Amino acid sequence: MEMVLFYIASGVAVFATLMMITGFNAVHSLLYLILSLLAVGVLFFLLGAHFAAVLEVIIYAGAIMVIFVFVIMMLNQGQKTASQEHEWLKPGMWIVPSLLELILLGEILVMIALGDTAVTGRIVNAKQVGIALYGPYLLAVELASMLLLAGLVGAYHLGKPMIKRNRQGRES
Repeated sequence: MEMVLFYIASGVAVFATLMMITGFNAVHSLLYLILSLLAVGVLFFLLGAHFAAVLEVIIYAGAIMVIFVFVIMMLNQGQKTASQEHEWLKPGMWIVPSLLELILLGEILVMIALGDTAVTGRIVNAKQVGIALYGPYLLAVELASMLLLAGLVGAYHLGKPMIKRNRQGRES
């Protein structure tokens, strides 16, 4: 049963990731990325890495995605974007992501009902993860944080000239 749940969650993750990569709309791609990260959290839970699953959901699907949403909001493109948002809020646009999310919810409910996950090895607690992250992997953690910061600053600067051009065009 756990293998079936694993393959369903991995299928949702792969499909959501493909939709994120091939999407033309930044907001839709961002929502599919969140769905993909939630599916990876389910995969971690199925593999017995409960702490990694919680971190995946809280840190990646929660905090970092909120930062991306704020960056997209900073790059507001004016009235064209507002009219486009009204199109996105139609109920038909939410059918596929909602179905994928219901599949993941069903998997989580089945896992809770069975009360068992596939244990692949030893249990790793939060202290061991902290020692590893701030011990031998400290440089990688710091490089990842600088990369995220550089991405945010770059997105702001890429959107800034567009905002200036739009303001100058209206004033002329």
